[in-house]
Amino acid sequence: MPLHPQVEALLNLMAEQGGAPPETMTVAQNRAMIREMAAVSGPPEPVAAVRDDRAGDVPVRIYTPEGTGPFPVLVFYHGGGWVIGDLDSHDPVCRSLANRSGAVVVAVDYRLAPEHRFPAAVEDAVAALEWVHAHAAEFDGDPSRIAVGGDSAGGNLSAVVAQHARDHGPALRFQLLVYPAVDAADQSPSMTENAQGPLLTVAWMEWFMGHYLTGDQDALDPRMSPARTTDLSGLPPALVVTAEFDPLRDQGAAYAAALNAAGVKAELRESPGMIHGFLQFGAAVDDSRALLDEAGAALRAALA
Repeated sequence: MPLHPQVEALLNLMAEQGGAPPETMTVAQNRAMIREMAAVSGPPEPVAAVRDDRAGDVPVRIYTPEGTGPFPVLVFYHGGGWVIGDLDSHDPVCRSLANRSGAVVVAVDYRLAPEHRFPAAVEDAVAALEWVHAHAAEFDGDPSRIAVGGDSAGGNLSAVVAQHARDHGPALRFQLLVYPAVDAADQSPSMTENAQGPLLTVAWMEWFMGHYLTGDQDALDPRMSPARTTDLSGLPPALVVTAEFDPLRDQGAAYAAALNAAGVKAELRESPGMIHGFLQFGAAVDDSRALLDEAGAALRAALA
């Protein structure tokens, strides 16, 4: 289908505000831009409690929903190409997921590139999960009911952490992979069809990779490209979300298919007319709110 009219209207509004292509901007300018885009998520929903903490050396923000614990836990990794994004950029999304899933959401402020290149983000993502498992009782969480999830680069980290946890623990119940980057060497059709976006372009992807990776060899490392691991069996069930007009569309669909082929229950949620980033468009796009509802329901069921 064509670009959804609500997405097109939002893109037109962004275009009217001007601005250079992000791949021509500095890291600082890109980081400021994603903070400004948080407004498109809509007003932050109230939750029962929010507090900032530290998972060892890694800052985290803990969102507790209404209700009586112990609660299941979603460890959430924000998107932003491993270079931009933070606890504030995804604050509305985390609040929405806590309310819809009935889970405590622990958002992870992993180290960003280029100050901290690959695999620093992976190390922080793993450390945060292990801290959550060890300290769940401190925030009324249930260490036997943990899921991981994230969007884009956060979906990448979620998939990588799920593979690590399968081999080293803790046991996970579910993985929420929203338009994940799972193959840094991907050359599938969507990389050509959607090379110019909208929003996420191949040029911007290359900008992110150039800041995050230490060299070409990193692209084939399963900690960067979880789709290239040799064994996908034994992983937790997954919801994989793709967007029609996203360069990452085909690699997300291929990963869901590969998971199913390995005996892992993986649901593919294709999103016609949508673009990369639409999870954060709750104030302007109906399907963003629908995705939050569906993700929350999937988490609630998996973590019951």
